[in-house]
Amino acid sequence: MDGVTAAVALMCGGARWPLRSPGPLAVAVPARPGRDDLAGVLAGLYGRRLVVCGTDADLAAVALRLLRTELLATVAVGYVASAAPSAVARLWGLPVVPAHAAAVALGAPLRPVPLLRDDAGGVLVGHGAVRAVCGVAYCDDELVLRGAATRLEVTPDPQHGLLVRVVQRHLLRRRVRVAEGRAVQLGCRPTEVVHDGMVDRIRDRWTWYRHTEDLQLAGARYLG
Repeated sequence: MDGVTAAVALMCGGARWPLRSPGPLAVAVPARPGRDDLAGVLAGLYGRRLVVCGTDADLAAVALRLLRTELLATVAVGYVASAAPSAVARLWGLPVVPAHAAAVALGAPLRPVPLLRDDAGGVLVGHGAVRAVCGVAYCDDELVLRGAATRLEVTPDPQHGLLVRVVQRHLLRRRVRVAEGRAVQLGCRPTEVVHDGMVDRIRDRWTWYRHTEDLQLAGARYLG
């Protein structure tokens, strides 16, 4: 099979394949597909590349199913972002023009990229944030926040696992603290958590940490 016929494209939430035929086997699934939506697809991959056409949240949902079915390390994944901006595309240098993104998703070499997990059973593939936060946060053993901050942001990092940015404002000054590590732990006043564009319910503690296996992402090159 060539690169096109050896792929299955998940069309998430009404996304469309951007290239003219012949194209990969296209399977329509809901936005943020779950276990029942993906069971048949994952069982029938047989070495094919899996291309996710959708949002960063859709890619995260697929990555979660790969993790839970122990396929994360063995399934090649391509990504065609259907909505801009995409933190995943920006972070890993993927094209934003759909036709170019599809070509990369089908034919580019794979690169393992960190997948972050959280203590609520989810994963993070691109960008996470806690806004208007007041509390205490550690990145591994390093204290990165004590008090109030405009936001705390987390992205995957290929060398350390994750990158943490804490943004604080004092009068007219803006202070950004950056730390790298394998995990970030936060205890705070109840606030919302945003991960891959999705807003989670109000929480008073949150953890992101690097999973032991990486996502095998086509065409990835770290831009930070």
